[in-house]
Amino acid sequence: MTHSTDAKNPDLATASTSQTSEVRRADLPLSCPTPEQRLWNAHPRVFLPIEKTGEATCPYCSTHYRLVD
Repeated sequence: MTHSTDAKNPDLATASTSQTSEVRRADLPLSCPTPEQRLWNAHPRVFLPIEKTGEATCPYCSTHYRLVD
C-alpha cells in the first residue's frame, strides 16, 4: 500500500522548494506543505491565513503564497 505522499511518487512536488506559489480560493484552507507536495522531507504542516490579505508566507520554509482569484 502506498500513501498519497509517498516519496517515490513522481507526480508530487518536493516540499519546501518553491519560493512563490499561486493559490486559488478552491484550494483553501491553505497549508504548507500543500497536499501536492511530498511530506517525507518536509517541515510540520502549518495552516496559513491568506483570505484577508491575499498573501501569506510560511514561517518554516519562507515559501510565499499569493491568492490569485
